[in-house]
Amino acid sequence: MTDPVPAPDPDPDPRPLPPEEPGPNECCGSGCPLCVLDLYSDELQRYRKALSEWQARHPQETP
Repeated sequence: MTDPVPAPDPDPDPRPLPPEEPGPNECCGSGCPLCVLDLYSDELQRYRKALSEWQARHPQETP
């Protein structure tokens, strides 16, 4: 019987993942104070900043 191959350690600094874009019917168009489109825009800004910082730390993985 052989020993199973150990799983590799998870990446300690994974590439950030973009936020999920709201679907076409998620905004009701009534001007909610916390519109899903505004929340998505905020998340997208945070993602772009995190991605830029990650790319600076991983220049070899930047296309």
